[in-house]
Amino acid sequence: MDLDAEQLMGPKLDTVNPLRWEIGHVAYFYEYFVLRAHLGRDSVLGDKADALYDSIKISHETRWELPLLSMPDTLGYLATTKDALIACLIERDMDDEALFMSQFGVFHEDMHTEAFLWARQTLAYPTPVLQGAIDRAGFGRPGAHPGYADIPGGRFEIGAPDDAPFSFDNERQAYVVEVEPFSIANAPVTNVEFAAFVADGGYVKDRYWCADGIAWRDRTGLGHPCYWLSDGSDGWAIRRFDCISPLPENEPVIHISWYEADAYAKWAGARLPSEVEWEVAALGEMSADGRLATTKRRYPWGNAADGGFRANLDGYALGPVDVAAYPEGDSAFGCRQMLGNVWEWCADTFGPYPGFKPDAYEDYSRFLFGATKVLRGGAWTTRARMMHGTYRNYFEPHRSDIFSGLRLCKVYNRSRRSPVGVGCKAPDIE
Repeated sequence: MDLDAEQLMGPKLDTVNPLRWEIGHVAYFYEYFVLRAHLGRDSVLGDKADALYDSIKISHETRWELPLLSMPDTLGYLATTKDALIACLIERDMDDEALFMSQFGVFHEDMHTEAFLWARQTLAYPTPVLQGAIDRAGFGRPGAHPGYADIPGGRFEIGAPDDAPFSFDNERQAYVVEVEPFSIANAPVTNVEFAAFVADGGYVKDRYWCADGIAWRDRTGLGHPCYWLSDGSDGWAIRRFDCISPLPENEPVIHISWYEADAYAKWAGARLPSEVEWEVAALGEMSADGRLATTKRRYPWGNAADGGFRANLDGYALGPVDVAAYPEGDSAFGCRQMLGNVWEWCADTFGPYPGFKPDAYEDYSRFLFGATKVLRGGAWTTRARMMHGTYRNYFEPHRSDIFSGLRLCKVYNRSRRSPVGVGCKAPDIE
């Protein structure tokens, strides 16, 4: 562990947890939802576990005041819990629901691993030392990847199919939609493209911003992405963890809120894609008659995972790479990096699919319906084993601390002028 005791607790902020608490919570999840719920085992911490690590009952702002385990004891709690779970898996002493929740627990840990990284970024902690990390210099295919892919209309099944190896409750139940033709950018918006929006006064021109976005922008005082810094001349630098470097022009813009993404899209004469459009572009295929095929991929490149060779995932690059990298991961329509590198905001407010039923972890999705915006595709921080094409992420529209960017969309062969962003009231100004 490369952080000291003070850093492992950190300051009280709305967007991060004390890292020491969060590690204990990961252990608690395995214990509560598998070992206790399905195997009838008692917590190794006794009654103390619920009082310390239940994220539903323990409010966020009180987590810094709890009598937490020491860091060695926290790691011991995690190791003991994992060892017990692994022993049960080896003994095959589990029914299907317990097996499902065991895998859910692994992915829950993966989500918190990503949260550890955005906490380190938020707090300007040292760049993490990750096993298997690679040097990003010269990695992949450098440069921009401009242009749009034209996507045909047709019928398409949205969501995870019944035979998916794993899916979360908010990906189910799959349902069929009629898709109108549209065009979507070949790659995410880059830093140099977003810098043009900043230079054009995009942050102060209210006509690009919805009413809620104007209120957020004015309250925060932001005039550029939150981790950008003036380089002292006419350019920009960026802070990554505790390091400052020149802004990489052809990497995707990252750490922007939904409000910023929506405003940029309007400025560019485009819009954010809907969830349906994003999933069609990522997983759809072309039929012989030039319409959408009835088949669907699990990943943009096909049905085999192979994410390490086709997408910037798992944190190994310690940051995003140029948007032209990973051509082997293109979708059937030629859209690049629809998994990995940067989460992509969609226009939609997060909501249930028809026939939604919560999993055993009932608080995972349903209490965020209607209050958050959808992101798709994963970032460089996301674990490849968890990521698949129908995965839905969701955060409040003001969150810019997460590893979020955008990809533009427009109506096929029509004006590029955009309607007001979905779910956000337009300002009464020109």
